[in-house]
Amino acid sequence: MNGSTRQHARQRLDDRLGRLNPVERFKEPPKGWIKAIREALGMTGVQFAERLGVRPQTADALERSEATGAIKVATLRRAAEALDCTLVYALVPKKPLERTVNDRARAIAIRDLGRVAHSMKLEAQGTGDADLEARIAAYIRDTLTERDLWRQL
Repeated sequence: MNGSTRQHARQRLDDRLGRLNPVERFKEPPKGWIKAIREALGMTGVQFAERLGVRPQTADALERSEATGAIKVATLRRAAEALDCTLVYALVPKKPLERTVNDRARAIAIRDLGRVAHSMKLEAQGTGDADLEARIAAYIRDTLTERDLWRQL
């Protein structure tokens, strides 16, 4: 995938996932979604277990595992079906993906240009900070690739 295709993909994902923010709206209930929905439907644990085709103790363990975050996605999907629900699974970025890429590129450029500036100062060839933004932009444009961004700093 080339750079412009990746940028377009990020923009499409940002558009789709941006609608899920703020994620606080989707914060799970303390007892978990499964138990909260089951109880809201008026379904007993035994009835839920029957719909899942498991023993009541297994259904109870499933609810507890979801509440603690230890449930498997496949199991969560089965539970959702038993409750006549649709499982919605998404990773919601804390900030737009495009901004994440730009922020990372800027941090790397500042780090790398800072090393060069330090060496040049030691050699009495220091450059002023007046054109720092232009140098950062040029470094990102001419030197960094998107694959470079995800190496450890």
